[in-house]
Amino acid sequence: MSQHEHHDPEGGFADELGSALRSTGESFGLDGRPELVSGGLARGRRRLLRRRLAVTGGALALAGIGIGGVYAGSVLTPGKSAEKASVAAPRTPAPTATPTPGSTGEPASDSLKPGMAEIPLSQIADVLKANTPAGQWRFDGLDGTGQALGGVYDDGRGEAAVGISLSRAGRGPDAGLDMVTCPEQAYVPYDRCVEGRIADGSRVMVIEGYEYPDKREETKSWRAVLLTKDGFLVDASEYNAPIEKGGTITREDPPFTATQLKKLVAAEAWRPLLRQIPPLPTAPAQPGKAPKAPPRIAGNGVQNTLRALLPKGLTVADKGGEGEFAFVVVDDGKGKSLVQVNVQYGMGGASGDLFGSGDVTTLPDGRRVKLTQQPGEKGGEGVVWWTADTMTRAGFRVVVSAFNTGAQHEAATRAEPALTMEQLKTIALDPKWAKIPAK
Repeated sequence: MSQHEHHDPEGGFADELGSALRSTGESFGLDGRPELVSGGLARGRRRLLRRRLAVTGGALALAGIGIGGVYAGSVLTPGKSAEKASVAAPRTPAPTATPTPGSTGEPASDSLKPGMAEIPLSQIADVLKANTPAGQWRFDGLDGTGQALGGVYDDGRGEAAVGISLSRAGRGPDAGLDMVTCPEQAYVPYDRCVEGRIADGSRVMVIEGYEYPDKREETKSWRAVLLTKDGFLVDASEYNAPIEKGGTITREDPPFTATQLKKLVAAEAWRPLLRQIPPLPTAPAQPGKAPKAPPRIAGNGVQNTLRALLPKGLTVADKGGEGEFAFVVVDDGKGKSLVQVNVQYGMGGASGDLFGSGDVTTLPDGRRVKLTQQPGEKGGEGVVWWTADTMTRAGFRVVVSAFNTGAQHEAATRAEPALTMEQLKTIALDPKWAKIPAK
């Protein structure tokens, strides 16, 4: 058994999963396909980063995202998805909204739409209880219907919020891959993460992390997500508190082990319920000729260019990214510093929002440059965030940022980023970015 795994040098987490899978006649094999994992940052995660950050630039918006946010929102509370639509990339259909614990699971009338299933919540509860260890469950309102359910579980060691969500991943061939891909720890903190396949071809990811990336509350968020070959998602979350946010910590860890979480999402009993979820609606045809999509960058061109343009004297401690986004963690001997870049075509429509205020200059060739120095959004203590944002008249945008820490959610490791504002500006304006192949 092999797996994409982080921070488990003795293999206990992966061994536990492997043992459980073998005991059920399955194999948790490595997804060794290089197109899914590149430089430590999975393609699905890169797409998620790109969609979220197309307007703000770089992975800036991820500073305050915990496990619940990075995986398309909490299973327990609707509307908590950190994913945002952008003018650069259309939003991929996300799993349908999920109810707050204690709700009926029925969406408000203005959110009813094709693609929603009317699965009796009592049936979801039955499968949930049948595939978890013995304990006391509390659900409020099992008379309704929906695709998700939250409850409180107690095995005698403390109450814990638990949620389960069933959905379709989306229409595209890669839909849902970002949900079963371990995130990059430069942006999302977690203790352990394993991803792989089971015997029927379904993909599985199990991650042990935190509700808050800066750990301002000791709420742990452990999650397992299964993506079936036919495009369904089974998403389970558990916490070491009876509510997701702001609750009293009732136990050291959430109640279910990695093995038990994996077995829960892989349970065959979900399949009949998943089949009740109707296909996603087809987008209506638009009259006239559809506008041509802007070019998109694929591969490692942005990452390679960023590394080539770094000033001399820097050691690269970590790197990642694919397509339009890339990052490096560098060290000049004075502490680690995260540097990242987004390269985007077709951003002219956002020019007014991006360059309408602040320290903005216009170069003779029409390129606009905005330099920003500010505190980290929601990162660690003492973090500063420096940015050089540039755009041509045609809407080709390059935004380069640097932090005085190796990860935004961790405390500052140095007084200032390893790159100066002038160096960030020079990198962002380099003509090599426009030479990266795009289609």
